[in-house]
Amino acid sequence: MRRTSAAFWLAIGLGIITTSCSTDTPASVAARLSPMQPANDKTNDQNDDDNSSSVFAVIGDVPYEPRAPQTALSLMPALINSINSDPQVTRAVHIGDIKSGSTLCSDAWFQSIAASFATFQDPLIYAIGDNEWTDCHRANNGGYNPLNRLAKLREIFFSNPGFTLGAKRHVDAQPNYPENVSWKTSRVVFSTFHIIGSNNGREKWFGDRRDTTSLSPLVTVPKPETAAEGASREAEYVARNAANMEWLQRTFDRANQENAKGVVLLYQADLWHPDDRAAGAVFTAHQQFVELLAKLAKEFNRPVLIVCGDSHDFRVDVGVPWFSFYGLTPVANITQLTVDRSIEADIDWVKITVDPKSAAVFSWQQVFVPVP
Repeated sequence: MRRTSAAFWLAIGLGIITTSCSTDTPASVAARLSPMQPANDKTNDQNDDDNSSSVFAVIGDVPYEPRAPQTALSLMPALINSINSDPQVTRAVHIGDIKSGSTLCSDAWFQSIAASFATFQDPLIYAIGDNEWTDCHRANNGGYNPLNRLAKLREIFFSNPGFTLGAKRHVDAQPNYPENVSWKTSRVVFSTFHIIGSNNGREKWFGDRRDTTSLSPLVTVPKPETAAEGASREAEYVARNAANMEWLQRTFDRANQENAKGVVLLYQADLWHPDDRAAGAVFTAHQQFVELLAKLAKEFNRPVLIVCGDSHDFRVDVGVPWFSFYGLTPVANITQLTVDRSIEADIDWVKITVDPKSAAVFSWQQVFVPVP
């Protein structure tokens, strides 16, 4: 895989960020926690409202299977242990895609990932990707109805809305969309969004489905998406897109009210994704979100950081020049950081530091982990 110096990206990637959304103190969080949800001393977030620095870790597109000679799932402990052993890290984010787009979307796989996530010693925020639900209609994924898989993801990973995975910490969760959460640390606003690849989940389902009910077992005919399936797909997209737009507006409203220095937006989809665009993929279902983001960020006039995955290679887009693909003028105060696929030829994660006392406030670096 092509690698670019982390020091180079660190040099061009210095930015700013600040605060909004959940207003937690250690006492208020502890009051909300049940005996089954103990506050972790390492993650008491005593710097929510002051100028203390904080560090969080980001991983994505992991674990993909198969990976020879070792499976990606078997290497997850090395990745997680690296994050757990870093005393500076106070939160971790999985930016989506907990499986590849060509493997089974089984309950057993989801449960194995949930067990892996439970080993995080820091609070873990999980942003849903497309591979684990909307792409599950594919035959090699098991031919599931994607809405069934989305419901199962929410059942397994978001059964306790308003609390993180890993070490339990309070976050603000959007009603009916528990995967959309917000928190604040070191005077920085963070929000996750259910924004995914496959044209934000709008690509048609069951393109490779076959009808095997004919009299001859050797004869199959295409059985594409039905009108009812298409209507349910579109209804899900429309409702989720409206929820994401509302969550985005809320994020910037709060940031403006509290005079935040910046905003961080985290979601799976790379809204540029040069390789997919070159292959003919369309991104029309992101148009409304990008238009609102451009408007709000320009009005905010302070640094905005997008953190995404999806395209598998570490990349930094300062000033998001790709906004031109959406017919928009690029916004100078937005930077997109695309996270590398965390287990591939190597193992790595992105360490993001927020220091509101510094002139730059925000910086990041890739952390490479020895392969066992």
